[in-house]
Amino acid sequence: MGAADAVPGVSGGTIAFISGIYEELINTISNVNASLFKTLFHKGLKSFWQQLNGNFLVALLTGIIISFVSFMRLAKYLLEHHPILIWSFFFGLIIASIYFVGKQVTKWNLATIVSFIVGATIAFFISKLPTLGTNENSWFLFFAGAIAICAMILPGISGSFILIILGAYKTLSNAIHDLDIKHLLIFISGTIVGLLSFSHVLKWLFKHYHNITLAVLTGFILGSLNRVWPWKNTLTWHTNSEGIKTPLIQESISPMAFNGNNQLTWAIILMVLGFLTIFILEKLGSKK
Repeated sequence: MGAADAVPGVSGGTIAFISGIYEELINTISNVNASLFKTLFHKGLKSFWQQLNGNFLVALLTGIIISFVSFMRLAKYLLEHHPILIWSFFFGLIIASIYFVGKQVTKWNLATIVSFIVGATIAFFISKLPTLGTNENSWFLFFAGAIAICAMILPGISGSFILIILGAYKTLSNAIHDLDIKHLLIFISGTIVGLLSFSHVLKWLFKHYHNITLAVLTGFILGSLNRVWPWKNTLTWHTNSEGIKTPLIQESISPMAFNGNNQLTWAIILMVLGFLTIFILEKLGSKK
């Protein structure tokens, strides 16, 4: 999940869904409330830890943090020097995810089909949004963290991509690189507030509208494919204060229309590997 969230365009929520821990994750997060701390004071640490589902949270968060911090640098290098190859791998991964998440909808009817289309449309629209300029304001970074963490736990919507759209990705990347404790704590505070708030909404939706929620999430994953399509044509560029140019608005094009080496053979191989990776994750996730 951490590695997926480090790549702008890929969602850690998708990995959680495929590995079979998504609903447990949402329920665990939403259970962090005042009653949890009453348990701590009245029944002791052991009962508190069990109610918190502490072992699950520690294992998951440790893996996410280590993977996110370590993979962010690698992801940055791959996106700059081998963009077609890394996007091809994740494109195959997301194609397989659509099938595995969609099959969890127990009944497809008009409501679930419409929900699926709405979810796909929203995700596609988000994938077309242009990038804002970098903003280092503390309050802005707090709200960017709150918004991005909501995206990170939604299959198909990338938290890192939301950070890029908001103009906070570079600020966070620099804070991690420079160990800027102040900016990191502000961002983490925002993610905690956003996560605790949004998890209650998701828990309620799964309880009352399970199939519709799954259909929307499947649509999110489908709509995100435009963002991870490997072959892009850059229409406009953004130049920062240091004179470094980054793509601002891009359009997906055919590999045959790509200007340069389209690396088609390797791209197809990596798409297949990405596709098979999801089958392996699903297989592991089905073993309780």
